[in-house]
Amino acid sequence: MPKMKTKSGAKKRFSLTATGKIKTAQAGKRHGMIKRSTKFIRNARGTTILSEPDTKIVKKYMPYAR
Repeated sequence: MPKMKTKSGAKKRFSLTATGKIKTAQAGKRHGMIKRSTKFIRNARGTTILSEPDTKIVKKYMPYAR
């Protein structure tokens, strides 16, 4: 049986936490910061944890992530 391939886009964008959750960068911070509120920009700092339905999808993309 051949090895499964990891989606190369997923390995660049997501990482696993020790408890198996998916960590990713905050969405909506690439451009257009002038029209965003200060509160939005402040709350979107750093990284975030993906929701459960999205986590199931991303884990299929990374079969060997531990």
